[in-house]
Amino acid sequence: MTVSVFNSVCPHDCPSTCALEVEIINNNRVGRIRGAKNDPYTAGVICEKVARYKERIHHPDRLLYPLKRAGNKGEGKWEKVSWEDALDEIAEKFLQIEKEFGAESIWPYNYAGTMGHVQRDNIQRLRNAKNYSNQYGTICSLIGWGGYVVGTGKLAGTNPLYMSKADLIIIWGTNAVNTQINLITHAMRAKKNGAKIIVIDIYATDTMKQADIGLIIRPGSDGALALATMHILLRDDLADRKYMAKYTDFDEDFAQHLADKTAKWAANITGLKEEQIEKFASLIGQNKKSYFRLGYGFTRQKNGYTNMHAALSIPAMIGAWQYEGGGAFHTNSDIWGLDKSIIEGDNLASKNVRSLDMCELGLILTGDKKALKNGPPVKAMLVQNTNPIVVNPEQGLVRKGLLRDDLFLVVHEQFMTETAQLADFVLPATMFLEHDDFYTRSGHSRIIYAKKLLNAPGEAKSNLFVINELAKRLNIVDKEYFSKNENEMIFATLKMLGDEKEQQIRKNSFLEYEDKSKINPFIDGFAWPDKKFRFKPIWADLLKKKKLQQNIDFAKMPKFADYFNINELADNEHPFRLATSPARSYLNSSFTETPTSQKREGEPSLLIHPEDARELNICDNDLVLIGNRRGEVILEAKIFAGLQRGILIAESLHPNIAHKKNKGINMLTSSAPIPPFGGAAFHDCAVWIRKYEE
Repeated sequence: MTVSVFNSVCPHDCPSTCALEVEIINNNRVGRIRGAKNDPYTAGVICEKVARYKERIHHPDRLLYPLKRAGNKGEGKWEKVSWEDALDEIAEKFLQIEKEFGAESIWPYNYAGTMGHVQRDNIQRLRNAKNYSNQYGTICSLIGWGGYVVGTGKLAGTNPLYMSKADLIIIWGTNAVNTQINLITHAMRAKKNGAKIIVIDIYATDTMKQADIGLIIRPGSDGALALATMHILLRDDLADRKYMAKYTDFDEDFAQHLADKTAKWAANITGLKEEQIEKFASLIGQNKKSYFRLGYGFTRQKNGYTNMHAALSIPAMIGAWQYEGGGAFHTNSDIWGLDKSIIEGDNLASKNVRSLDMCELGLILTGDKKALKNGPPVKAMLVQNTNPIVVNPEQGLVRKGLLRDDLFLVVHEQFMTETAQLADFVLPATMFLEHDDFYTRSGHSRIIYAKKLLNAPGEAKSNLFVINELAKRLNIVDKEYFSKNENEMIFATLKMLGDEKEQQIRKNSFLEYEDKSKINPFIDGFAWPDKKFRFKPIWADLLKKKKLQQNIDFAKMPKFADYFNINELADNEHPFRLATSPARSYLNSSFTETPTSQKREGEPSLLIHPEDARELNICDNDLVLIGNRRGEVILEAKIFAGLQRGILIAESLHPNIAHKKNKGINMLTSSAPIPPFGGAAFHDCAVWIRKYEE
């Protein structure tokens, strides 16, 4: 047996984007996978999911050959076909639909099943070349981006490696043990250096177990906690007024806005005790070198944009950005300056093509005119890197739409997912060790190149292969544009960073992208023309930075950093608030097929407070039915004291088929766009609950 160790990088949708050391056995099998010790952020630590990747890449249920539907949709009858025949027939059908209904009736649909820039984003070239419907990417990061950038002007922050120099670390709205384990590694280093850790979340997570102080608040109340904190900082003269005068738009109008946002006011909204809020604010005021790690979870509320902005305003008020180890971080997405026009085919794009909201997939496929932008119905889809029948909101509508007999559905996948089961053609896809790609790390500051290490099983092909081969058959004039292989595309893109940087990546397989001369990107001011942080957000200015779809009059948004009370409230009919928080061993709908992940997660369950359970006569492990106007879901009750009364937590995305009646948790979540620019409020819905009776 020969064992060789190679460098690679995790491709999954996680801020860590871990550098890996991968054992390859006899040139064709994966052995152990470890975190790269020589990578300063990964630091030898990876999550248990990726450490067991050999279970996934060598899984006996991987798709190996192109399949064509041989029965009714969802019946599970398939016939094996050749790649040539599959691609020919798919292209023929696309051309027929285009001729009859127009190019916009075809919707290539993808997301972040891989974070590799080539394999994830080259589908955009096909959209642009054919004038197919564009996709408005709302399902994940848009809300956090908007809430952060409206304050700072740029999506960047203090490098998490500097966390070890902080005196106080606030981990707000993210369960890092489940979703980005390396954050905990660096927080623990800071703790050894004497820093205290505060975790803010809606239930007692595994991350909170690592904290000195845990604050369990009601979903969507983050803005109220932030405002009360700033009220106390001003009241007790703990704010840095000199810093604010120079680097923020702070004025007496904002101070007056905060005047009545007391701890008592916030306690009524958050469910915290007044003394908890007072202690939290006091610790921040006494530790100006505070590091705020702001997650995605607390933005997945209808008031998510304003929650992010309000929390981000606290480090600006204490001047935390002045200090090494101080400031805030959400992601680094704006630091790279990548020109991805070669990958995405920008020069092929037409300005007049509609862009459909990916979270409104159910509405779109069931013919909602507003969601369709008053354009033609979607008659064909090519799905890559996502499993929408599980991960999208309003799952009932999504299923109904995907089951349409007149919808031609092509799914390029690694496993026979529940979306793939409803396809007309299923095409086998490679995994990350079976193709070349490059990655940027939203959680820190390196670009990494990862080479192919294994031949794909069966006839599995990369995303790039599928797009290039379809382009040859779809009457695209500039076929030359679709002739580049992975490495040609990778290094043509990286070369636009400059010859020196391209050569560094070729030599080292990575490029450190941080400006080492600064302790954080905002040490000299923020990324607005006046270099000032904005307590008073100007939402319209975000339209200049990104193509956004405005869904509310900006005048209806709060004038200042604020608690925006627009969430889906509990009422007599729906007395509970539900959040669908991430599981530890699943990642969206990935890893749900691996045996150890299935064993750890067990049956789909629901956390409920003991007193709520007692009133409803619900016992531990009872089956319960929860629902709202969008649907009903059956789960196994878990009595759990680590949340407030009236709150339910379903740790996230088990396959629909793991639930009774094949109805997963996203039956209950809404696709209604969050103001002002959209996104889905996955952690914000009101439900009723009762014991399930067969």
